[in-house]
Amino acid sequence: MMPRFRRGDCVIYRKQKFSACPCPHAKNIYPTPGGDSYSYAVDKFWTVVAIQPNGRIVVCTRRGKQVELNADDPALRRAHWLARFWFRHRFPVLNDGPVQAALHINP
Repeated sequence: MMPRFRRGDCVIYRKQKFSACPCPHAKNIYPTPGGDSYSYAVDKFWTVVAIQPNGRIVVCTRRGKQVELNADDPALRRAHWLARFWFRHRFPVLNDGPVQAALHINP
């Protein structure tokens, strides 16, 4: 059976958040029952750094943090080719050395 993720794969993680003011990238925005805040989802654009033997994966965030996740998490999916192209500036770039997030400076 082929592994679901490989090192260097671009993945999108849909994170559930709660706050009084949703960010501009928020999706599925709903008011909480009390009406004082909102529940919403935000897509996080990460790159796979390593696959653990126990079935968990290590991903690199845009700011260089490493997060360990279950590979079968329903909020985690591999980015398809159009998402990789459209959001290419939001995925961290892996180097041969230590993991670093890419800094993109617009001219």
